[in-house]
Amino acid sequence: MEPKVWREMGLTDEEYAKVKELMGREPNFLEIGVFSVMWSEHCSYKTSKPILKNFPTKGPQVLQGPGENAGIVDIGDNLAVVFKMESHNHPSAIEPYQGAATGVGGILRDVFTMGARPVAVLDALRFGPLDEGNNKYLFSGVVGGIGGYGNSIGIPTVGGDVYFHSSYSGNPLVNAMAVGLLEHRHIAKGVASGVGNPVMVVGARTGRDGIHGATFASVELSEESESKRSAVQVGDPFMEKLLMEACLELIQADALVGIQDMGAAGLTSSSSEMAGRGNSGIEMDLSLVPRRETGMTPYEIMLSESQERMLVVPKAGREKEVEEVLNRWGLEATVVGRVTGDGMLRLLEDGKMVAEIPVKALTEEAPVYHRPSREPQYYQELKGISMEGFKMKDSVENVLLALLANPTIASKEWVYRQYDHQVGTNTAVVPGGDAGVLRVRGTKKGIAMTTDCNSRYVYLDPYIGGALAVVEAAQNIACVGAKPLAITDCLNFGNPEKPEIFWQFEQACAGVAEACRVLETPVTGGNVSLYNETPGMAVYPTPMIGMIGLLEDLDLVLCNHIKTEGEQIYLLGELEGELAGSEYLAMFENLEAGALPELNLKNIKEILTFLLKLNGKGLLTAAHDISEGGLAVALAEMTVQYGASVNLETADKLKALFGERLGRILISTTKGNAAKIESLAHQAGVSLRHLGESGGKTLTIMVNGSKCLDVSLDKYRPVFERTIRNIMNSDN
Repeated sequence: MEPKVWREMGLTDEEYAKVKELMGREPNFLEIGVFSVMWSEHCSYKTSKPILKNFPTKGPQVLQGPGENAGIVDIGDNLAVVFKMESHNHPSAIEPYQGAATGVGGILRDVFTMGARPVAVLDALRFGPLDEGNNKYLFSGVVGGIGGYGNSIGIPTVGGDVYFHSSYSGNPLVNAMAVGLLEHRHIAKGVASGVGNPVMVVGARTGRDGIHGATFASVELSEESESKRSAVQVGDPFMEKLLMEACLELIQADALVGIQDMGAAGLTSSSSEMAGRGNSGIEMDLSLVPRRETGMTPYEIMLSESQERMLVVPKAGREKEVEEVLNRWGLEATVVGRVTGDGMLRLLEDGKMVAEIPVKALTEEAPVYHRPSREPQYYQELKGISMEGFKMKDSVENVLLALLANPTIASKEWVYRQYDHQVGTNTAVVPGGDAGVLRVRGTKKGIAMTTDCNSRYVYLDPYIGGALAVVEAAQNIACVGAKPLAITDCLNFGNPEKPEIFWQFEQACAGVAEACRVLETPVTGGNVSLYNETPGMAVYPTPMIGMIGLLEDLDLVLCNHIKTEGEQIYLLGELEGELAGSEYLAMFENLEAGALPELNLKNIKEILTFLLKLNGKGLLTAAHDISEGGLAVALAEMTVQYGASVNLETADKLKALFGERLGRILISTTKGNAAKIESLAHQAGVSLRHLGESGGKTLTIMVNGSKCLDVSLDKYRPVFERTIRNIMNSDN
């Protein structure tokens, strides 16, 4: 066979030689295709596997860690949360609506294939500046796709985050997280076992959309990418709703041995991975697979990524029951093969053998690369740039208003107003809070969830930045009153074959791992998305963190804004931040540089523990973490309903107002509880400063007794709330 055949499918010459060695012969065209998708970066993790082994994955709360379709954590009362995050970056760059929509569909299937009913979706999005190129078009299409799919299926989108940076121009990041609830007894697995058990394809018919989607996700975007629209799937949320209900009914009836979504690599990955987990084999006759297009070849059937499909292995003798349940929901269920005991993936067409591959060759024998790693030249250069000597570029009021108008900081109301975040009537904290919160019916519990990552921090210092992505997620979870439990991740990086990119990847993962160990939030699974590059530019390294937290008593849920006059405002943590990596430095000095503040995870954990202790005693009225933009921005966000007057004692007004440092949280309390909080902070040895109190319709900030800001709520609230809406509604 010509070398161009396997090269075009994404296999290197060395990988093709290994395929021949494992097969003991020359593979045919179909077999090469099967290997190419299973050995793609997207499916095999051949570059990331050595690094991911360093993640902490165990804990008393973890019921299922990495290796299944989604992670599971225990929340007591025989209940568990299932959650996972995945990327759909490249498809969304080509077809933003369908790319985002099918990303939501795929992550929902990962959750309900575990036996859980999905209860929430979160979206973590990264785009280039809205005034450049086609970023506005991509942003609009992606938001429309997320809303269109999630709203149609009836799953609320309750949180997420959106950042804008030039590194994402042309290669947006579209990461979706889904969360589900189940009883322990209904946990399902993606396993094929029991020799002779039938193998069934259920749900939608197979078409030609999405062929080689996994391979498409494992290369850089280029000018030719536009021609690969066939690698982008087309979703049908209404069929997904029917499929979800049918699958949950079968799982709860205990009718299945195993079930798996046909996600990346479609029938190829679902069959080989299920057989691999079951230490078994699978034989299928592809002529039996229901198709919606005529003339499809075995190659197209195996590599199609058509949406809304599942592969199931019913218990012996219950295939008729499976068929009846699917039919009742208006869906097809077809026996296409059986489980075997010889460890082979055997494919037939009209009874004739067309492929025969050892399952382990696909799932366990994929090459593992230990890529060369080299510290980028920019790292020490940018780290060495002094942050001293910078002066406030404008008045405090103008700086604050400019930061609030920065689309990365400004309210994302334009986005979440397009989502149904109340469907299901379980949403306790809607988008706009520090984290989304859903009530768990039948209990007093609430589940908190968030997605976070400041990629500028990761670019400037991948280790500290990776750790801070976990820290910011934990802060947001704690600020709604919940205890952080565990994370899922979506690791978005450039081309790992470039030593500088791989260095970013391994350093950031090391930082994530360390923060998870200290904060006791193990990694339950996730996704690696590499090759996020357009010609000449990689995206900023973006290890997106999705975190789950538990609120034992929903009556103690916290909001992130002042609700009444006279509330006492305190700061937990250091007063001053740093200019390194700050939004101020980027906006007013056109500079992304500096050494990030030294990381003290133990201290941050103590602050979060203290925050939860105060809330557990019912002493808090609100809490809000200080992140992008610094203290002044956080105060403005916290006072969008009632103003406040605060005083800061500091030697550096710029760093105090607009410097950034995680591990700082604004809290408020009633006057009657202020003394209790101060006493508890003294006993715990936690840094606590009284800043002022709420009241009026202005935000007044004094520095060392001198007024430096006195801006009305009517002036800064519209800037914060309407910036993105105005941009998206403009004709430019």
